[in-house]
Amino acid sequence: MHVQNQGQNVDLRVQGDRLIITVDLSKSYGSSASGKSQIIATTAGNIAVPGRAEIKVGLNVYRPMR
Repeated sequence: MHVQNQGQNVDLRVQGDRLIITVDLSKSYGSSASGKSQIIATTAGNIAVPGRAEIKVGLNVYRPMR
């Protein structure tokens, strides 16, 4: 099993052939650059999957502002 903390509030774990992504939905990292959403978690671009450098993931988890 490979475990990696990447970006803000993003944990990536590989178990066998499965990628498990964990995000704490109770956290917040402020407004997005546009101010249209509240950032919960981000990889801040594309990153390699732990132990599988040839596979990439890009993740943004956000709450739209109303």
